Amino acid sequence: MKIFLLGFMGAGKSYWGKQLAEHLKLPFYDLDDVIVESEEMSISDIFATKGEDYFRQKESFWLRELSEADNFLISCGGGVPCFQDNMDVMNERGTTIWLNPELPVIVDRLKRKKAKRPLIADLPDDEILAFVEKKLAERQPFYQQAQITIAETDNVTLDTFTKRLNDNA
Repeated sequence: MKIFLLGFMGAGKSYWGKQLAEHLKLPFYDLDDVIVESEEMSISDIFATKGEDYFRQKESFWLRELSEADNFLISCGGGVPCFQDNMDVMNERGTTIWLNPELPVIVDRLKRKKAKRPLIADLPDDEILAFVEKKLAERQPFYQQAQITIAETDNVTLDTFTKRLNDNA
């Protein structure tokens, strides 16, 4: 089984990815963690020293590398589907799942862990909602290409994922 989790920052990709991978007995890769390890620096430092374009190239490289395996669950960074032809690659190589929580949930999560997010680290809390609305509007056409959408209003559990994956098979 080949699964790609996608969605905006704070959507729960890492959280659900770890649980679902363990539940389905799949190797788990958090794309951000893979890049941090390979570059030996934080994402914030990569953005600051090498730039966003460099980071996006690394995302595409590792996405392709890791998705050559027979079984995996890859938690993708929020921007992965929006650059190069990554969304096409993911849809061709496996099952794409868009985690789509409600806007207030995303904003609340981002405010709590803002320092770890280079795109919002310097934003005042009262500007995060506007930023998320703008970025989400840009990214939504890519996210909507996912084969499965899971909204937080679905009262998400591991069974939610299993049922949707079975329905999609």
